[in-house]
Amino acid sequence: IVFAFSILLIWLLNFLFPMAYTKTAITRLVCALSFLAAGVIGVLSLMAFFKAGTTVNPVKVNTATTLVDTGLYAYSRNPMYLALALLLISFSAYLVNPLGILGVAFFVCFITLFQIIPEERALMDIFGERYQRYCQRVRRWI
Repeated sequence: IVFAFSILLIWLLNFLFPMAYTKTAITRLVCALSFLAAGVIGVLSLMAFFKAGTTVNPVKVNTATTLVDTGLYAYSRNPMYLALALLLISFSAYLVNPLGILGVAFFVCFITLFQIIPEERALMDIFGERYQRYCQRVRRWI
């Protein structure tokens, strides 16, 4: 829902405040690379969770059975959310409106405050000191 709202926000900002920018090789490259990176990161992240046999449902964090800390999770504690943020960057670049970054910022702030931090509390309760060491070693986003 937050991702969909962020897409809508980026589109709305583009509609209300159109910019006279044209698509260039740079904006096309940013759009394509962020889109491809989002896909690769998203798929690899999901595969790691499926391989570990733990939940991918962000609403049911308390059912997590395994702390995934390898693969992309050795570099980011939240690569799935990172993939969604990259999709938003791609959409913003596609529209060629710098105000779209406000939609990305909204997503990152909202997800951090209302999803990631509560998830971290739940994972701390489940995995304790092991999760605390993981948090000290790996950044929240990148």
